[in-house]
Amino acid sequence: MNDQMDSLSADVVVVGGGIVGLATAYQISCRFPDRQIIVLEKEKVLAQHQSGHNSGVLHSGIYYRPGSLKAINCREGRARMQAFCEEHDIPHEICGKVIVATREDELGRLDEIYRRGQQNGIRCEKIDEHEVRRLEPHCQAIAGVHVQDAGIVDYRRVCYRLCELIQQQGGQVRTAARLIGVTHSVNETVVESTVGAIKTSLVINCAGLQSDRVARLCGHRPEVKIIPFRGEYFELSDEAQHLCRNLIYPVPDPAFPFLGVHFTRMIHGGVECGPNAVLATAREGYTKWDFNLKDFWEVLTYSGFLRLSLRHWTMGLAEIRRSWFRSAFLAALQRLIPEVRDEHLLSSPAGVRAQALRPDGTLVDDFVIQREGNFIHVLNAPSPAATSSLNIGLHIAEQSASVLAD
Repeated sequence: MNDQMDSLSADVVVVGGGIVGLATAYQISCRFPDRQIIVLEKEKVLAQHQSGHNSGVLHSGIYYRPGSLKAINCREGRARMQAFCEEHDIPHEICGKVIVATREDELGRLDEIYRRGQQNGIRCEKIDEHEVRRLEPHCQAIAGVHVQDAGIVDYRRVCYRLCELIQQQGGQVRTAARLIGVTHSVNETVVESTVGAIKTSLVINCAGLQSDRVARLCGHRPEVKIIPFRGEYFELSDEAQHLCRNLIYPVPDPAFPFLGVHFTRMIHGGVECGPNAVLATAREGYTKWDFNLKDFWEVLTYSGFLRLSLRHWTMGLAEIRRSWFRSAFLAALQRLIPEVRDEHLLSSPAGVRAQALRPDGTLVDDFVIQREGNFIHVLNAPSPAATSSLNIGLHIAEQSASVLAD
């Protein structure tokens, strides 16, 4: 992927080699095959952050507000992703999932999820506790929604295949290529990077955990700041994997854009449990011990985070408790599957979610894609961004037409 560059110019520079950046470069290469595209990824290997640290769920789009970018892109993106996987022989399976209520006070929210599913055109049905048991014999619930359209997939393989297709179209994917700065005038934009200066007509920022910083390097002032939340996981031991057939989710808290601790059968075997959502002390901090003073100070001095903390301190403490006390994490899992025991839980790698936060303390619940002249910034693309990536890429390719069609 790091062959010597023949030219330090390109029609499009995409910053970020995760699934959204690669899908965007791929869709632009399909629509504008004569345009030169360069993808810059600061890591030595693609998909090292959010794209490679998730449980591989192919989301249906049932949760999202009808008409939102999440709802539209997830529904259409899932169909595109499924077709892409079928065409390129990438492991995937449409296995379905159940979203379950375990208490009476969750039934109203469960009904709202079902209504959203109907409005969003998702194949789903309300089911009682007996039907929940038929689908997931070890799950404890009083009611549920069966979502037939959900599935599982190998997103790393998707990323590698997208890279191959971009290169086949004549594009370049440069790893170990860190953005240093951007200079631009009316007639020219120059991207300064560790692999050289690149003259370009269009810069697309798909930098995920660093997206707000990249926007500032481009001379823009995004209205949101990225706050990193670490999601910690366990895996079920071999003897306990029979407790979950496919995917089991709780009814989520509508105040937060997180889906709660759940069970996920993975495409290459095994069952993952989690995640929680605890503030990470580094933007790329995958363990409790990772610490970056600059990252942490930015969070602590941001008015939006201070307002969020004051508003939801009890929820924050609960997440911290699950992070530090295994028994608390186990109790959350046992709400769904009472038979899970401590000895069934094996440590699994964590992930870090790039969550956009507004100055007023509001967690941004939808994708945020902003156009600033010859710059396009993807400033919030958390789950279901991987599911939606091919559709997000198509949307950005359409936005790029005014620059690239000349």
